[in-house]
Amino acid sequence: MKIKKTKYPIRQIALWLWKYHEGCRRQALINVCVGLLQVGAGLLWVDLLRRMTDVATGAASGNLLMMVGAFASVLAFELLLNIASAWIRAVLGVRTRNNIQKIFFARLLRCRWNGVDRFHTGDVLNRLFGDVRDIVGLMTELLPAAVVIVVQFVASFVYLYSMDSTIALILATVSPLFMLLSRIYFRRMRRIVRRIKDTDSALQSIIQECLQHKMVVKVFGLETAMTDRLAISQRLLCRQVKTRARLAVFSRTLINIGFSGGFFVALVWGLFRLQEHLITVGMLMAFVQLIGRIQRPILDMARLLPSFVNCLAASDRLMELEDLPSEAVGDISAVDGPAGISFRNVSFRYTEQGHDVLRNFTHDFAPSSFTAVLGKTGAGKTTLVRLMLALIEQSEGSVTLYSGGEGKSGIPVSPLTRCNFSYVPQGNTLFSGTIRENLLLGNPSASDEEIRRALHIAMADFVYDLPDGLDTRCGEQGGGLSEGQAQRVSIARAVIRPCRILLLDEATSALDMETECELLRRIKTNMSGMTVIFITHRQAVVDFASECLTLECAND
Repeated sequence: MKIKKTKYPIRQIALWLWKYHEGCRRQALINVCVGLLQVGAGLLWVDLLRRMTDVATGAASGNLLMMVGAFASVLAFELLLNIASAWIRAVLGVRTRNNIQKIFFARLLRCRWNGVDRFHTGDVLNRLFGDVRDIVGLMTELLPAAVVIVVQFVASFVYLYSMDSTIALILATVSPLFMLLSRIYFRRMRRIVRRIKDTDSALQSIIQECLQHKMVVKVFGLETAMTDRLAISQRLLCRQVKTRARLAVFSRTLINIGFSGGFFVALVWGLFRLQEHLITVGMLMAFVQLIGRIQRPILDMARLLPSFVNCLAASDRLMELEDLPSEAVGDISAVDGPAGISFRNVSFRYTEQGHDVLRNFTHDFAPSSFTAVLGKTGAGKTTLVRLMLALIEQSEGSVTLYSGGEGKSGIPVSPLTRCNFSYVPQGNTLFSGTIRENLLLGNPSASDEEIRRALHIAMADFVYDLPDGLDTRCGEQGGGLSEGQAQRVSIARAVIRPCRILLLDEATSALDMETECELLRRIKTNMSGMTVIFITHRQAVVDFASECLTLECAND
């Protein structure tokens, strides 16, 4: 699904950044303090240079040796400040980035199921890493640097003005040129940078999908086709980067021409003043240093502009993620005793323009029942499970969770009622890590005996015959285990979870008939009182079920 590109107003972005700036203020303040100390040390360095030169040339009196010692001390202090700045950036910067990244990660996990799927996984990853890094850099480094730059410009200008007002005013004439160019540059660059970030996300999406489905790529011989698809996006990115580079070079060149002209005029003015004995050699050297310290802040600001623009685009993209609707939060709603699910006149469609997947569906999944849910592809079997788990919301009717009775006094399903369910989805859903770690996701406080029991029910006792037993490591999507083995470990993870209702969606598709029958027998024998709902196409499940529900396509 194509996402409409939004561009938030600068004021809205500023307010949004201020909200997240709270966690960055410590580092930002330290960076400002270090930067101001560097400005002060730099101006003291210039003043000492002027005085040493005048003492050395006889234009002023003083102890040259003491001045040299003071000059060396200032240089050493500047070195320590540079080391401190690097340490702050390395240590505090990663802490701040981790914190904001964690906030957005948690928000994505808590958003509605059909919200985040509007974004490609590769795009989301690009935003969580690249864009978060950019806005943290803005709040902890760029904004403090901008404050320091302004202070350095003002302090250097005042110092130069105190020595020669004319030369200071000559240099100040360059500033309006910079302001005009930055305004034009800023508008155009913001559009270009947003396109570059979106193209970069598309590149990551292509790579992520191909690696995820590498078997399909190999079997269908798509290596060349996918490489060509990547190359097309890379060429687009290259053109966009060239456009950005041309604009940046053009703007920077004009500013450099203006600064070079200002420096030349100021230097010639100083030389003529020296020839007329109106200033000393030390003052001329101070002029040269201060000219650089006045022009450098403006040049630094010009170099920071692309980073500011980049951060605006990053903020745009993160604000889009933040705008995703979140699920309800609050105290969980656990049901006492065996639980059932009641559907009353439920209708559902995935899009407003789409057809009904379920229409006026009514059914009770009674407490402690074992129901096999059958139906053609597209009849709504998986949709039924998603409605129970409140991943999606019905357009009409009601879905309620109850304990005993007819369900009339039940509670509507919501994210807060998921604590009553355990779930085995289709396919391989193991996480990378050890088998023990995967099982404990179902119940972090499970004992070894509870783990052993869950593995036995799920026909996954083979785990204890592996070289490392429960501590055997699995790769991505259960790599190192067969599909059938991974599926049984997933069932054990669901069985170990304290719950009232067990949902299995084609959970035995990778098992042979004999293993499947034994697994079903163990579930039915060992999990009495549990409500089991099994989405299936397999006859073995039907034979063990106490009830069968066949769904018909709503539009048939």
